[in-house]
Amino acid sequence: MAAKDRFHAVVKIALEKEQWKITDDPLRLEVGGTKFEIDLGAEQLLAAERGNEKIAVEIKTFLSDSPLTDYHAALGQFLNYRLALEISDSTRILYLALPVSAYSTFFKREFAQISLERYQIKLIIYDPIQEVIVQWIP
Repeated sequence: MAAKDRFHAVVKIALEKEQWKITDDPLRLEVGGTKFEIDLGAEQLLAAERGNEKIAVEIKTFLSDSPLTDYHAALGQFLNYRLALEISDSTRILYLALPVSAYSTFFKREFAQISLERYQIKLIIYDPIQEVIVQWIP
Protein backbone atom coordinates (compact mmCIF):
# COMPACT_ATOMS: atom_id res chain seq x y z
CA MET A 1 0.00 0.00 0.00
CA ALA A 2 1.27 3.48 -0.86
CA ALA A 3 1.99 5.96 1.92
CA LYS A 4 -0.77 8.45 2.64
CA ASP A 5 -0.09 12.12 2.03
CA ARG A 6 0.46 14.32 5.08
CA PHE A 7 -2.96 15.96 4.67
CA HIS A 8 -4.92 12.80 3.84
CA ALA A 9 -6.96 12.90 7.06
CA VAL A 10 -7.56 16.65 6.65
CA VAL A 11 -9.13 16.22 3.20
CA LYS A 12 -11.19 13.27 4.39
CA ILE A 13 -12.58 15.34 7.27
CA ALA A 14 -13.24 18.31 4.96
CA LEU A 15 -15.19 16.13 2.53
CA GLU A 16 -17.23 14.63 5.35
CA LYS A 17 -18.07 18.15 6.58
CA GLU A 18 -19.60 18.75 3.13
CA GLN A 19 -21.74 15.61 3.48
CA TRP A 20 -19.60 13.36 1.29
CA LYS A 21 -19.58 9.70 2.29
CA ILE A 22 -16.10 8.19 2.02
CA THR A 23 -16.63 4.88 0.24
CA ASP A 24 -13.01 3.89 -0.39
CA ASP A 25 -9.80 4.77 1.46
CA PRO A 26 -7.97 4.15 -0.82
CA LEU A 27 -9.94 3.58 -4.02
CA ARG A 28 -8.32 0.56 -5.64
CA LEU A 29 -8.53 -0.14 -9.35
CA GLU A 30 -6.96 -2.68 -11.67
CA VAL A 31 -6.75 -1.94 -15.36
CA GLY A 32 -4.95 -4.13 -17.87
CA GLY A 33 -2.83 -5.83 -15.24
CA THR A 34 -1.84 -2.56 -13.54
CA LYS A 35 -3.00 -1.74 -10.02
CA PHE A 36 -3.83 1.81 -8.97
CA GLU A 37 -4.60 3.34 -5.57
CA ILE A 38 -6.32 6.72 -5.63
CA ASP A 39 -6.36 8.34 -2.19
CA LEU A 40 -10.14 8.54 -1.66
CA GLY A 41 -13.41 7.51 -3.24
CA ALA A 42 -16.54 9.34 -2.12
CA GLU A 43 -20.16 9.80 -3.03
CA GLN A 44 -22.88 12.25 -2.22
CA LEU A 45 -26.62 11.75 -2.52
CA LEU A 46 -28.07 14.45 -4.74
CA ALA A 47 -31.68 15.04 -5.68
CA ALA A 48 -33.57 11.76 -5.89
CA GLU A 49 -33.90 11.93 -9.66
CA ARG A 50 -30.16 12.41 -10.16
CA GLY A 51 -28.95 9.66 -7.85
CA ASN A 52 -25.42 9.68 -6.47
CA GLU A 53 -22.48 11.79 -7.53
CA LYS A 54 -19.24 9.84 -7.25
CA ILE A 55 -15.78 11.30 -7.08
CA ALA A 56 -12.22 10.10 -6.66
CA VAL A 57 -9.72 12.39 -4.96
CA GLU A 58 -5.95 12.38 -5.27
CA ILE A 59 -4.46 14.41 -2.41
CA LYS A 60 -1.23 16.36 -2.77
CA THR A 61 0.65 18.55 -0.29
CA PHE A 62 3.07 20.53 -2.52
CA LEU A 63 5.44 20.99 0.42
CA SER A 64 8.77 20.38 -1.32
CA ASP A 65 11.20 23.10 -2.35
CA SER A 66 10.09 22.76 -5.97
CA PRO A 67 6.38 23.17 -6.67
CA LEU A 68 7.09 22.60 -10.38
CA THR A 69 8.60 19.18 -9.65
CA ASP A 70 5.65 18.38 -7.39
CA TYR A 71 3.28 19.44 -10.18
CA HIS A 72 5.06 17.30 -12.78
CA ALA A 73 4.60 14.24 -10.57
CA ALA A 74 1.00 15.11 -9.64
CA LEU A 75 0.00 15.78 -13.25
CA GLY A 76 1.37 12.49 -14.51
CA GLN A 77 -0.30 10.59 -11.71
CA PHE A 78 -3.58 12.46 -12.22
CA LEU A 79 -3.68 11.77 -15.97
CA ASN A 80 -2.97 8.06 -15.45
CA TYR A 81 -5.61 7.81 -12.72
CA ARG A 82 -8.16 9.58 -14.89
CA LEU A 83 -7.52 7.12 -17.73
CA ALA A 84 -7.84 4.18 -15.35
CA LEU A 85 -11.14 5.56 -14.06
CA GLU A 86 -12.45 6.11 -17.60
CA ILE A 87 -11.78 2.44 -18.31
CA SER A 88 -12.92 0.85 -15.06
CA ASP A 89 -15.31 3.24 -13.29
CA SER A 90 -16.47 5.96 -15.65
CA THR A 91 -19.13 7.15 -13.20
CA ARG A 92 -16.47 8.76 -10.97
CA ILE A 93 -15.05 12.24 -11.49
CA LEU A 94 -11.40 12.65 -10.51
CA TYR A 95 -10.25 15.69 -8.52
CA LEU A 96 -6.79 16.79 -7.49
CA ALA A 97 -6.84 18.12 -3.92
CA LEU A 98 -4.22 20.69 -2.98
CA PRO A 99 -3.68 23.08 -0.10
CA VAL A 100 -4.79 26.69 -0.40
CA SER A 101 -1.18 27.86 0.01
CA ALA A 102 -0.07 25.95 -3.11
CA TYR A 103 -3.08 27.17 -5.07
CA SER A 104 -2.56 30.80 -4.12
CA THR A 105 1.12 30.74 -5.08
CA PHE A 106 2.08 28.22 -7.76
CA PHE A 107 -1.34 27.50 -9.27
CA LYS A 108 -2.15 31.17 -9.81
CA ARG A 109 0.80 31.47 -12.21
CA GLU A 110 -0.03 31.74 -15.90
CA PHE A 111 1.69 28.49 -16.86
CA ALA A 112 -0.14 26.51 -14.19
CA GLN A 113 -3.49 28.02 -15.22
CA ILE A 114 -2.88 27.14 -18.88
CA SER A 115 -1.86 23.61 -17.91
CA LEU A 116 -4.91 23.08 -15.69
CA GLU A 117 -7.18 24.23 -18.51
CA ARG A 118 -5.40 22.24 -21.21
CA TYR A 119 -5.50 19.00 -19.24
CA GLN A 120 -8.93 19.71 -17.73
CA ILE A 121 -7.78 19.17 -14.16
CA LYS A 122 -10.56 19.45 -11.61
CA LEU A 123 -9.40 20.83 -8.27
CA ILE A 124 -10.40 20.76 -4.64
CA ILE A 125 -8.66 23.51 -2.69
CA TYR A 126 -8.45 22.70 1.02
CA ASP A 127 -7.35 24.55 4.14
CA PRO A 128 -5.23 22.13 6.18
CA ILE A 129 -5.57 24.17 9.38
CA GLN A 130 -9.35 24.63 9.37
CA GLU A 131 -9.90 21.18 7.78
CA VAL A 132 -12.35 22.58 5.24
CA ILE A 133 -12.70 22.78 1.49
CA VAL A 134 -12.17 26.36 0.39
CA GLN A 135 -13.10 25.95 -3.26
CA TRP A 136 -14.16 23.41 -5.86
CA ILE A 137 -12.89 24.07 -9.39
CA PRO A 138 -14.72 21.72 -11.76
